[in-house]
This record gives sequence, structure tokens and C-alpha cells, in this order.
Amino acid sequence: MVITSVPIPRPLRLVLLAPPWYEVPPAGYGGIEEVLAELAERLVERGHDVTLVGVGQRATGAKLRVTYGKPQGDRIGESVIEAAHAASAQRIIRDLSPDLVHDHSLAGPLMAAARRAPTLATVHGPITGDHALYYRSLREDLRLAAISEAQRRTMPELPWAATVHNALSLHRFPFRAVKEDYTLVLGRCSPEKGVGTAIQAARTAGHRVVIALKCTEPDERDYFETAIRPLLGSDTDYIGEASAEQKLELLAGAKCLLFPIRWEEPFGMVAIEAMACGTPVVAFRRGALPETVRDGVTGILVSQSAELPTAIESALGLDPHACWEHVNRHFSGTAMARNYEQAYRSVLEETRDFSPALANTEF
Repeated sequence: MVITSVPIPRPLRLVLLAPPWYEVPPAGYGGIEEVLAELAERLVERGHDVTLVGVGQRATGAKLRVTYGKPQGDRIGESVIEAAHAASAQRIIRDLSPDLVHDHSLAGPLMAAARRAPTLATVHGPITGDHALYYRSLREDLRLAAISEAQRRTMPELPWAATVHNALSLHRFPFRAVKEDYTLVLGRCSPEKGVGTAIQAARTAGHRVVIALKCTEPDERDYFETAIRPLLGSDTDYIGEASAEQKLELLAGAKCLLFPIRWEEPFGMVAIEAMACGTPVVAFRRGALPETVRDGVTGILVSQSAELPTAIESALGLDPHACWEHVNRHFSGTAMARNYEQAYRSVLEETRDFSPALANTEF
């Protein structure tokens, strides 16, 4: 009998490129950075040589190279910061000579055509309007990863290599089966997050609501003053932006998370963070929420504002343990790293097919 050995794929030299706004892992707000921290840890655990290119000093199991010595969150959205970060990262990437660049920034993909290594860019935001034009224009230079099927369906013609759901480090999120007497709103202070709708729904249902919002950008502050502050009352507690520790305590203690988004959100990290703490989610059936929340088991999904108060009452009867198990089964860092690893090798195989220099390289 002839025994044929199966070659073991070699470890990869990878660069993970973070946005320039928050550290990895984040000290407070930062959903992309939370995902990146877990991905870096799990890829290193799987034997890969991983360098994280980002900002600040916080560390993961990956090697760290920085473009800015401190996070640039106070200047979030400024194009010059995006451009400077991408340019500095490009020099770092050139010196590292990785097999593949996994880009999580917005401006970084502009450099993909100049990289010797192929680029897989995860699209963390919407792909409509100018964003659609942006990624369509870059389609010859890179491959894309979607964070949900809902996101991918909005532009199926883009060069998608994979759909990989975001994940989190489950042990960092404290599970609590016995909840305190409040519902929770947590996230950015913006119209698309439905903060006002959540407050009114909790009030109608007769439940106290704690409101923790990132409110640092001018448009966020304006929205708070005009639309949210007038809704505050004796049944609401506004605490501003929560620190990382506060966020975990709030998520674990809440009877439910209120998440009535007003847009087709590509993922919504706070939903799986809440469920990891045993806290069900009450939300609109929009964007990726039907992919992340198991309706009637880990949360209640509705279509109209008038349904929210009843949904809150229904959510209070759901099993916190089922919420935790759902996240453990479907949104673990190990599963995310494994799925990205498959995407990396797929992109590298495709690159090898079109590159004589890589024709005999095994990935």
C-alpha cells in the first residue's frame, strides 16, 4: 500500500493593518479594534508570524509596529490622518515583506497596488454611495472580506474572497444570569443608532434605561443636544462614553440591550457583546442582525417602533445561558481566525496562479 503524505500548509507571515483612531485592544470605544485584538491573538496561537500595524502602545500576542505613538481618536475622520497613517504603514509593510496584508483601515487599500504582497481588505462599514465607488475603483488591486452576508448582498459584484463574521474574546465578557433593574443603550450618538427610539420604547414599557454614548465628534454632540437631551428624565441615566470596564459592567447587568438601528448596519458588535454577557438584544430586523441574533432565543427582532415595548417584555423571559452559548458557538475568535486563514490561503493561491515568481510556492 502506498501512503501519500499530505503537505502541511506552512505558517504565514501576516500584517494586520488597523485604523489610526484607537489602540488594539481598545481602551474604550472601538469595535474594529476589539475584533483585531482577538484575531491577532488567535492567528498567533495558530502558529502564524503576525505583525499588527496600528497606533498607541497597547499590545496583543502579535508584534506591534506603530505609525502614531498615541491614538488619533480626537481627530477621527480627518483625511490627512488617514493618509499619513496609510503612507507610514506602507513603509513598514515594505520592510516586513509579508506573505499577505490584511487591511482593516479605510485609506490603506489605496496602497494595495504598490504592495508586493496581496491585500485582503475587510470592509467594516457600508458600501453605498462614495464607499461603493471607492471599492469598485480598487477591485483590480485587492480582494475583499465581508463581515456579513447582508453587507455582501448590497454589492455582490465586488471581488469578495470570503464572508467572515466578527468575533470577540469570550472570556473578557462577564456572564451574569441575574440582572439589575435597567435596560441599556450603548454605542455612538447618531441618528442611525435609534437612541431616541430606544428611550421612548423603554419608557413606554415602564423600564429604566441607562444610556452610554460616544459623543466626541461635532455631529454627535449636536445630535445629542437637539434630539437626545430633551428626552432625558427621571427614568433615564445618561453616563456619557463608557470606559472598557464600565461597558462590561453595564452589558452584564442589563436586562436587555436596546438596539433599534435605523440603517442597514453591516454587523453591530455590541449585539454579540451583550449576548456574551447573557444579555438579550431587542432590535429592528435590519442589516446583519438576523445573522447575529437568534430571534426568540437570544433576543427579539421587530420591524416597527410600536412593537418595541412588547419586545422588551418578551426579551426579559429569555435564557441568559442561551445567549452566551450562541456567541460561544458562532462568534468565537478561533472560528474567525480559522475562516480568515482559509481566505488568506485562497487569495495567495489565486495570486500564485497569476504570478510566475510564486508559481512553486506552497501556502
